[in-house]
Amino acid sequence: MDGMIERLEAMLAKGTDNMLLRFSLGKAYAERERFDQAEEHLRVALAFDPAYSVGWKWLGKARLGRGDTAGAREAWESGLKAAQARGDQQVVKELQVFIKRLDKQAAAGA
Repeated sequence: MDGMIERLEAMLAKGTDNMLLRFSLGKAYAERERFDQAEEHLRVALAFDPAYSVGWKWLGKARLGRGDTAGAREAWESGLKAAQARGDQQVVKELQVFIKRLDKQAAAGA
């Protein structure tokens, strides 16, 4: 996995910058639990395409990994709107589950 991150970072350093590259970097960093770097790249990916619902899904995961529950909810709600608008039913279902889990955690902690 780290080799992939190095290759993607090398592409970015050479001047390649697009939504897919930034998303791939963000996802790879999130999978390695490097959430600050993941969030940075995922934000840039979403600046390229704010309607990319999977980007919002991973941004929420990165924020949750940093302990930012409110930020995760915000990202997942944005992703839910984007997924509904595009008809991405699988992403809609996933994000609804993630949001329900946050609600359950909040209720248990109250």
